[in-house]
Amino acid sequence: MSADEFDPFVERLFARAPAMPDATLFTAQVEQRLQKGSRVRFLALSLAGLAGGAVAVRETMSIDIDLGAREGVVAGDALGQGIQSASLNVQGAVQSGLEQVGLANLELGSMGGMQLFWIAAGALIVLAAAGVMKLSQEV
Repeated sequence: MSADEFDPFVERLFARAPAMPDATLFTAQVEQRLQKGSRVRFLALSLAGLAGGAVAVRETMSIDIDLGAREGVVAGDALGQGIQSASLNVQGAVQSGLEQVGLANLELGSMGGMQLFWIAAGALIVLAAAGVMKLSQEV
C-alpha cells in the first residue's frame, strides 16, 4: 500500500466511530465526574476565600491610624474631619443594618475609618469573587 492510499484509508477508518454498547453508561459516568470536580473546586475556592478573609480581617483589626485633630495644614485637618464624618456615617449605616439582622450588640465604635474602609473593600471583593464564580459556572 502506497502512502497515497494509506492516508485516505486511515481517514475513512477513523471517520466512522463504532457504536459501543455501553455508550450511555460511559456518558453518565463522565458527567458525574465533571460534576464532582466542580463541587470539589467550589469547596476548595470557598475554603481558600474564607482563610484569606480571616487573615485580612485579623490584619485590619491590628491597624491603628489616628485621624484626630493635630496642628498642621488646615486642608489636612478638613480632610481628616471629612474622613471621620464619613466613617461615622458608614458606621451608622452598618449598625442599623446589623440591628435589622439581629446583631445589634456588635460594637463598631472602636474601629477607625481605615479599618472600616478595608472591611468594606473586603466585602466588595468577596461579592465580586462570588459573581465571578457564578459567571464561570454559567459559561
